[in-house]
Amino acid sequence: MLSFILRTFEMNYSYIIIGNSASSNLQLQHFLEEYNDFSCVDISENSNVALNSILKYSPDIIFVDLQKNTREYFQMVSDLHQYIDQIPLIIGVSTSKDYAYDAIKNGFFDYWLLPYNEFDIRKAVFKIRKQTPKKETTPTLCLQSYKDYQYIDTSEILYLKADNNATDLFLNNGKKISAFKTLKTFENKLPENFIRIHQSYILNTEYVSRINYGKSICNIKRSDLQLPFSKSYKENIDKLKNKMAKNAISTQN
Repeated sequence: MLSFILRTFEMNYSYIIIGNSASSNLQLQHFLEEYNDFSCVDISENSNVALNSILKYSPDIIFVDLQKNTREYFQMVSDLHQYIDQIPLIIGVSTSKDYAYDAIKNGFFDYWLLPYNEFDIRKAVFKIRKQTPKKETTPTLCLQSYKDYQYIDTSEILYLKADNNATDLFLNNGKKISAFKTLKTFENKLPENFIRIHQSYILNTEYVSRINYGKSICNIKRSDLQLPFSKSYKENIDKLKNKMAKNAISTQN
């Protein structure tokens, strides 16, 4: 049997700082700590280390201090096109505007003047969020057995069925996986598109194709599966019906 952990992978913007000024690097990190969706994955002191770090971590944003070794950093940016298809957003920082034109020519997203300004950083953060929004991710179920970890995208789960003190998970590829947890435990942890419809069933509403009140069953898309729902959970079924009705074209007379 398996125990489980539900992990929701946050929509973070990862960034790397390139520069050899420890105080400046720390100051930038301090300002960005205010934004929970921004996370620092590495700090590099030169272009060679930075290039390796970029290829290793695939950051969304690169902050480059252009006060020293400027030409090396511009060359590094040019070299990136040889190795990756999607170039991160690059923001140059300096005490002067001397390299602003070259930064624009090299496709930099923005150019900041030092010392860092809280308002400028806030505007840049909102600009990044607006122009390059992160796609919503699906929570992942981690089924753990001793030192074995199995990760399941919750969008792959059709339904869950109680089996005494354990729970069987039925996936859209036909597989069944058992976890040594009660159905109630999953009910309190799974995303909102999973609803309890019966003492023995939790259903992924994304797969519902039909609700039959007469027979008290829900049909599952692209299959012959029919899951029963009980009066105790009829309120959940009613909410599902109303939600689905909003996105459906009605032919009712």
